[in-house]
Amino acid sequence: MTTLPVILAITGASGAPYAVRLLEVLATHTVPVWLLVSSHGWRLLAEEAGIKDVTGLQQATGGLWTSVRVFDDADRGASPASGSVKTSGMVVCPCSMGTVAAIAHGTSRSLIERAADVALKERRPLLLVPREMPLSLVHLRNLVAATEAGATVLPAAPGFYQKPKHVRDLVDFVVQRILDQLGLSIDVMGRWQG
Repeated sequence: MTTLPVILAITGASGAPYAVRLLEVLATHTVPVWLLVSSHGWRLLAEEAGIKDVTGLQQATGGLWTSVRVFDDADRGASPASGSVKTSGMVVCPCSMGTVAAIAHGTSRSLIERAADVALKERRPLLLVPREMPLSLVHLRNLVAATEAGATVLPAAPGFYQKPKHVRDLVDFVVQRILDQLGLSIDVMGRWQG
């Protein structure tokens, strides 16, 4: 397991269950996590998951946060903003199209945007998990620009070949792909057997 922190950013795109489950899995396996939640991310968590604050998020993810450190998205001078501070990569889950645009164009107006900019410039994994449809040409161009800069776009698009029986199965499909892209040996669902 990695000793370097994974940066997990939650933004305002629909898809709170993906973020909550991913954080639960990472925290349960004591993977070091630096958590950043945008103001729109907090609104999303409240609307889709009934989570209003850090305490509620901690309870929703099992309560075991010995490896989780929370940063204020407004603090652009915090550790995730520096390339000299090593991390194992960053996940933006869910990733709003506004965040994609900011990352693709390097605006760095918030800690989330700056941390993503750092991941790109330091050639660290940056996973963007958008959940938007349909996609406009602007969205597609921004996703291409982010990919060309080094990001991996991992849409929140679960597969059905595992014959899911519950919404959690669909969520776990996406979470498993994120864990795999981070190089973490954590299995939350069965693998394709052919």
